[in-house]
Parts: sequence; C-alpha cells; structure tokens
Amino acid sequence: MNTFGKKLTLTTFGESHGKAIGCILDGVPAGLVIDETFIQSELDRRKPGKSKLETGRKEDDIVEILSGVFEGVSTGTPIAMIIFNTNQKSKDYENVKDLFRPGHADFTYFHKYGLRDYRGGGRSSARETAARVAGGAIAKLMLRELGIEIRSGLCEVDGIKGEVQDFEYAKRSKMYALDPNKEAEQKAAILKAKEAHDSVGGVVLTTATGVPIGLGEPLYYKLDAILAEAMMGINAAKAVEIGDGIASSHLKGSENNDQITLEGFKSNHSGGMLGGISNGDTIIVKTHFKPTPSIFREQDTITTHNEAVKCNLKGRHDPCVAIRGAIVCEAMMALTLADMALLNMGKKMEHFKEIYTR
Repeated sequence: MNTFGKKLTLTTFGESHGKAIGCILDGVPAGLVIDETFIQSELDRRKPGKSKLETGRKEDDIVEILSGVFEGVSTGTPIAMIIFNTNQKSKDYENVKDLFRPGHADFTYFHKYGLRDYRGGGRSSARETAARVAGGAIAKLMLRELGIEIRSGLCEVDGIKGEVQDFEYAKRSKMYALDPNKEAEQKAAILKAKEAHDSVGGVVLTTATGVPIGLGEPLYYKLDAILAEAMMGINAAKAVEIGDGIASSHLKGSENNDQITLEGFKSNHSGGMLGGISNGDTIIVKTHFKPTPSIFREQDTITTHNEAVKCNLKGRHDPCVAIRGAIVCEAMMALTLADMALLNMGKKMEHFKEIYTR
C-alpha cells in the first residue's frame, strides 16, 4: 500500500534513484492558504547533506506544486507535489545489484516481487520520506488554523539519553538534539561510529500541543494505534512508545493513572490519549530508530542466485538516520492529527446541523 489516511489521504510515488519522488494529498478543504515558503522550509529541514552527521548526498529537494492550488489557496481537489532527484550516483550500487545488503529490504522485496530496484533501495529507500514531509507540511498548515503545534527532537543517541526536553534548542541544533548538555556526547558517538564505518540508532520525541478533546475513532482507528502505525511506517523505525510507554508496565495503577482536577490532568502518563481518543493534554510519542543498515564494513550475505558472498558497500549514507527521521515523525504526526480532525467533524448532530442549517 502506498496510501496513508482515511479522510486526508497521502499517496507517495517515486524511487531513490528514479527521476523524481512526489505525493498526492487528497482531502484538504478548499480555502486553506498554502504557504509554499513554509512547505519548502520543512523540506530544507529534512534534506540530506547539511552536515557531517548526515549522508553526503546533497539534494536541494525543491518542491513543485502541480495541482490543487489556485491563487495561493487550496481548491479542495487533490494537491500533487513533485521533487526531482538531482544527485543520484547509481553506479555506487552496481556491485550489489545481485546480492542482498544485510539489514535492508533487498531480500524481502526480491522474494515478494521477483525483482528489485537495487539503486539505493529504490522504493524502500528513506528518500521517499521527503514526499511525506511535503504532505505533512500542508497538514501542519491545516492544524495551525486550529492552534495545534507539533515539535520533535532527538532524546537519545546510541544509548546516550537526554534529560532535558528543550524544543527551542532542538530547532537550532544541527542534529535536533533536545538536551544541550548531552548534545556534544551524542554528536561524538555519531562521528565515532562514522569514522569506524559503522552507524548508531536513536530515539525521537514528538509532541503535539493544543489538540482538542475527541480525536480518534474507536475501536479500530484509535488515535494512539494510528500514530504508532504512522511512526512504524517510517524507514528504520523499530518501536513506538505512547506517553510513558514501556515504563508504564513497571508502575502501579495508583502511579500510572492521570488524576483529574478542575484545572485539568495532574500528570500525563497516558501521552494525551485515553481509550484511543485525545484528552486535550499534550500528545507524546517516542519513535525508536535502528542503526542505519548501510555500513562500510565487510558483511556476510547471499546473492539472488543463493550463493554465499561478502558484501562491501559504497555510496553515501547517514551514520544516524534518526536525525532526519525527527522531521519525518513531525510530518506523520501532522498527517494523522489532520486526518483525525476531519473524521471527527461529523460525530455530533450539532456539528452536522451547524454546517448545513446556518
């Protein structure tokens, strides 16, 4: 499946080393002011090659809107966007066209489809996430109209956990680090792995504030479940925690319950959701990313002809994919919340009547 969402749907297309990647975002209400400068700024945050902490592949990631916008506002029809690839080096992958790179989707794609695009992973490449960021940027513009703000940052790298959650600092950090006191140590771990031709994993914290009560469609389209699906659909994501996540299984009920006062909840162990529905508190999601599988060390593998060989990779790869993954997490959070907001519009007769009888 290449489509995400119910009322607001995002369909992406393209491959890592193809001519272009892009998306079609359907379901955006007519009349939304489309800030193209903002959309491009979101892509600039995700684009590769900004520092030594990222892949050396430099792409400008210039987005072009093809449809669905007229005189700066959405028309209510599908919004198509395209990003042309300009810095492919497909020859770097000639030596792996007949073998499976360990940790990659090569093995499963080949056995599922009987062939694969070996150039940078083709459709399975994280390059596809640029299209998600483009769609997510428009979802953010929708949510901005409701006063909803989404933020993210790295809270852990290579097991080095940050203790501070400074989202304003993360905006200025080249690696979107949340804890300025741990950034140097986390950066050193990434560069050490890179020098050793290896990679490290990381954890992204994503939050949403200003979310109204009532988003989420029980029982089989719960907000927390779909947020988990959205984050797990990002390349290299291996686990998702909502609120206290795993730590909640270590608590007593008396410790885990978020008691309610006239001023609101006394705590937020739930991560802003109860029964799969937003409760008006801050949405909190942690996404765990595995180490980038593309490493420059000799590894054992097999070929498409089932022969044992050694794999020696070339190319340009992120030593810590979680860095740019933080921007993708924001996009997927935005797409999910905007979709849920549209789904929630007709849940009460008073809302239904308000639209059609005014």
